[in-house]
Amino acid sequence: MFLVFCLTSTASGETAAKQLFGAKPSGSDQKPAPFGSYAKGCVAGAVQLPETGATWQAMRLSRNRNWGHPETIDFIEKLSRFAAKQRGWDGLYIGDISQPRGGPMLSGHRSHQVGLDVDIWMLPPERLDLNNRQRENLSSISMRRANGAYVNSSWTPQHHAILRAAAKDKRVARIFVFPGAKVQMCNDETGDRRWLRKIRPWWGHHYHFHVRLKCPKGARGCTNQAAPPKGDGCADAQTWVNDILNPPPPKPVDPNAPKPKPRREYTLSDLPKQCASVLQSN
Repeated sequence: MFLVFCLTSTASGETAAKQLFGAKPSGSDQKPAPFGSYAKGCVAGAVQLPETGATWQAMRLSRNRNWGHPETIDFIEKLSRFAAKQRGWDGLYIGDISQPRGGPMLSGHRSHQVGLDVDIWMLPPERLDLNNRQRENLSSISMRRANGAYVNSSWTPQHHAILRAAAKDKRVARIFVFPGAKVQMCNDETGDRRWLRKIRPWWGHHYHFHVRLKCPKGARGCTNQAAPPKGDGCADAQTWVNDILNPPPPKPVDPNAPKPKPRREYTLSDLPKQCASVLQSN
């Protein structure tokens, strides 16, 4: 059962886009296509990841965020089959992908708007027969120690192997993890290091890792994020860790600096023009 949300208006009087997209319970009857960018767009013809598969379970079903572009669904199924071959893992627990038609979310993420982002739990599944209530109440586990400077004892070689397999998929643009995990993978990798370029340190991301796919071939309305900097990115991650362990002095505050403006809610007119037809489609 999905919650019914009251529509709210922005300062301009227009309904916030997150209310329009959050109210749609199913994907649009259109050819699959992402429109716009990861944090400002929508997705036509999204496919719902089945709640349970042979090697995965979708979590937090009440959110109705297990929808994505077909490439994303295929990626999840492929990676989960690899994960199920790892010692101690029955597959993967899948967190948020996108809303049925993408777009800004009612809560949480700024990205995940075009059906090409997916959060994958760090918790190794020991069973894939959880009921709906268990999926709401079970939590993932944190992998970080020392505020993210290091991994903790829950981190395993299997985490490394699964992240490496994900990064080696040619469809993947980047993967977000906490800084200590990136440094640990840099220290442990003894083979081909090119995949490490896609592993990017970012705040949070210690209960899950966030995979972002490239725009699919032929998706003209989709905007890719700029490619990661060249190299394996290990020195940059080490800098993040150094700053966690020894924070640099705070920058002086300019008392005359203007206060930052609150982030404005997107309306439908802010999104790519195709998003109107995504909303209106059956």
